[in-house]
Amino acid sequence: MSLQTQKRRERERARRHQLIITTARELAETEGWDAVTTRRLAERIEYSQPVLYSHFAGKNAIVAAAALEGFDELAAELSQARATADTPRQELVALARAYADFGRAHPALYVAMFTLAVDLPFGRPDTPAPLQAAFRQFHETMSTFADGRDCGVFAEVAWSALHGLVTLTCAGRLPGDHHERCLTTLIDQLTTPPERPPAP
Repeated sequence: MSLQTQKRRERERARRHQLIITTARELAETEGWDAVTTRRLAERIEYSQPVLYSHFAGKNAIVAAAALEGFDELAAELSQARATADTPRQELVALARAYADFGRAHPALYVAMFTLAVDLPFGRPDTPAPLQAAFRQFHETMSTFADGRDCGVFAEVAWSALHGLVTLTCAGRLPGDHHERCLTTLIDQLTTPPERPPAP
């Protein structure tokens, strides 16, 4: 096999790999992840199921790949949002709104990233780079407001609260017209310095 032929096959394989992920995401956003099966994907991309399995071991692997893409995209959007801010509070507001907007714009992808059981390690040394990059946006933003508290823990609490707000809003558990007020209340709490015990 010539080098040119090998490179062409590698490009075709990469394109097919991406097509599977993109098609899975599109199907999930319109019909939910339950509708994403290897049979449906094979039909949509017009390849046989054995070809699909040559790229992914099964549906869970496809969902994990979609989730990794989502974390890459989320990290980029959070970084871009933060870059528009002039003050630390504006930076937090921009990050929180960008995060919430991402979850509401891509509900199925958001579920794949944070709710479905996929084989992605969180909060460990072997955590994939896209996950670390997304959380780093929280860590860097919250470092200004940690005020002596463990910044990692503070960032985790901030993310958890925002995640809960987005999840409940997307699920219809919170009124949609309360979203901005809830977001403002959360930001107010996160930017309030901790109470100090009175000096003896």
